[in-house]
Amino acid sequence: MKPPKLILFLSLVLFSKLAGAQLPNISDPRVHIKLPTVKGDSLTLTAFKGKVIVLDFWASWCVPCRTANRELAKLYNKYKSKGFEIFSVSLDESKKDWKKAISKQKITWVQVNDPRGWDAQTALRWNISQLPTTYLINKNGDVVSIDLEGKELDENIKKLLND
Repeated sequence: MKPPKLILFLSLVLFSKLAGAQLPNISDPRVHIKLPTVKGDSLTLTAFKGKVIVLDFWASWCVPCRTANRELAKLYNKYKSKGFEIFSVSLDESKKDWKKAISKQKITWVQVNDPRGWDAQTALRWNISQLPTTYLINKNGDVVSIDLEGKELDENIKKLLND
């Protein structure tokens, strides 16, 4: 094969592998999340199956995360009474900084912490390479999209709540 044909062939093979890849379901033990809340109680993501969920990975030191929290607050207030939940996983190594950020931003949705930062098993299981990272999850627990923002996220939440 000539190099351009080889590149085309390899690209097609890679695309077919990616196209067949399925996004996880929160019941899959490989992506299980059980972490402590601000009060120290352990909470699992699977406890919210049956709701539309935004799984949000963030940290108090992440400026884009703090901006995203303001947008998430608007969505939470708009849809929380309709079966919507935000499950935020902080990668803060300092619980003090994490709790201070929650208080300062007046965050009222579910917050858990994996204090091992980028080495956190939760971050590794969910392939977190940047913050913030969000996953939109339907009522069946299936991840349906990654990193939606603004109007697109709002429209998708509304659609999933009406399904």
